[in-house]
Amino acid sequence: MASPQMNGSEIVLKALRDQGVDVIFGYPGGAVLPIYDALHEQNALRHILVRHEQAAVHSAEGYARSTGKVGVVLVTSGPGATNAVTGLTDALMDSVPVVCLTGQVPTHLIGNDAFQEADTTGITRPCTKHNYLVKDVDDLARVIHEAFYVARSGRPGPVVIDLPKDVQQAKSDSYIGPEDVKHQSYRPQVKAESQAISAAVQMIAKAKRPLFYTGGGVINAGDKASVLLSRFARALGAPVTSTLMGLGSMPASDPLFLGMLGMHGTYEANLAMYNCDVMINVGARFDDRVTGRLDEFSPRSQKIHIDIDPSSINKNVVVDLPIIGDVAHVLDDLLKAWKRSGNKLNQKALKAWWAQIEEWRGRDCLKFANSKSIIKPQHAIQRLYELTKDRDAYITTEVGQHQMWAAQFYKFEKPRHWMTSGGLGTMGYGLPAAAGVQVAHPEALVIDIAGEASILMNIQELSTVAQYDLPVKVFIINNQWMGMVRQWQELLHGSRYSQSYTASLPDFVKLAEAFGAVGLRASKPGELDDKIMEMIESPRPVVFDCMVDQTENCFPMIPSGAAHYEMLLGPEDKASKPISEEGMVLV
Repeated sequence: MASPQMNGSEIVLKALRDQGVDVIFGYPGGAVLPIYDALHEQNALRHILVRHEQAAVHSAEGYARSTGKVGVVLVTSGPGATNAVTGLTDALMDSVPVVCLTGQVPTHLIGNDAFQEADTTGITRPCTKHNYLVKDVDDLARVIHEAFYVARSGRPGPVVIDLPKDVQQAKSDSYIGPEDVKHQSYRPQVKAESQAISAAVQMIAKAKRPLFYTGGGVINAGDKASVLLSRFARALGAPVTSTLMGLGSMPASDPLFLGMLGMHGTYEANLAMYNCDVMINVGARFDDRVTGRLDEFSPRSQKIHIDIDPSSINKNVVVDLPIIGDVAHVLDDLLKAWKRSGNKLNQKALKAWWAQIEEWRGRDCLKFANSKSIIKPQHAIQRLYELTKDRDAYITTEVGQHQMWAAQFYKFEKPRHWMTSGGLGTMGYGLPAAAGVQVAHPEALVIDIAGEASILMNIQELSTVAQYDLPVKVFIINNQWMGMVRQWQELLHGSRYSQSYTASLPDFVKLAEAFGAVGLRASKPGELDDKIMEMIESPRPVVFDCMVDQTENCFPMIPSGAAHYEMLLGPEDKASKPISEEGMVLV
């Protein structure tokens, strides 16, 4: 029996429904009006009207990262598509599954410099996992189902489908469902080879100073992966550290967890990385903000790298044992193989390793000088954490010092509650991402920890928040500077503060009220707790302008290109650390 005839726009919406999509983040324009017309005729798909296409992608990212589903974006041709490029690149860098539908001029006008025409597939090829230009309505359903498969399979990422207007309007009766579409060539390896599992067990069994190095791949592999990571680490009694993107994969309260590592990571995590003898990399990509100086990165360790993306293996750091596969499957196989082997780590060596780690922990690298007269940014985030930790809060951030302080002082006990821009470092990410999280979790407490410079990048999304009654909370750490820029200028450029001070900030309280939100401000430590409680208990969106110390810097800090043992613990700290005859960096 033939399928009922539909136009291209109706096929698009049916395919989205068949993929389990319930919400689209978008902004209309001439080249996608047929799809918007079809949206008007149905109620199954909810559309969230953003105020900028970049924000549409960030909202879809927040939705995707907090749910594990694919986020969906709909934008028009030309500037609609080009405005989405930053969000697409952000999603590619951070492995976020997004399908972005872009309008395009009719096929007969492609290449003629028509109104609002851009080479969307050419422009987005470097910043997507894959992209499509659909020229035949009969290909439409297959392409959409393929796009979702590509976006969510293997290492997740963004996929663009460029849709000429005439394809949206053409009729077809050749609709096929997702179950009938099999990608011809893309088959990511999910199960690891048994020889690699056996080799990893043998390598780990010989470890005296083991360390798990975990990344966003653990989060992407689902909640089961985080559970298995904790079980395996406890079975070994081995310490665990995390990248910025991996926070929440191991409970922050677990004594095995050393905190975040890298440029603004903890003293104990970075020195453990430098001194370990067996490193188990689980779903991390050896990013430069983690490795620092490559020739001094964990120089005496044997390295195991678990990743579903073969192109990430030996890309930045050459490893001794690559294991290609889905993190959850690999950890499950490793844990079972470890238990079957009957192996145990050398307990005397492990005890000495933990004694050294506890000595590093004793430095209390996140300690800061609090004040009774001015709010310290670290204290503000500490209090935010203490007052929200029992409320199952979802946290997004913008990018800068506040982002690093949030990573240091807000403790995450489970995955998918921390949404930040890691690889691309996109200012303006946090507010639209928070809107996407709130759409996905309407009853949850969703907080964007922001900086006063970053929040202005996509401040217009307060209008989106108002339109859909999304009770997003924006907690601005306001030091009146582009804080991370100022910090680098102070430490690395002789305190020459070139264009990093914002001399004309808006009144954020009045700005919030203009957008229909609640505006709050605190400038003294004694006001902080009451105002935070007022913010989190409000049923409305809130912008909290938290005025903090303008001169505070974010430590620990490893200067760009330095080694892990050259981290600075404070403004007076020296970069070099003593090293023992065995090569162990000492306190």
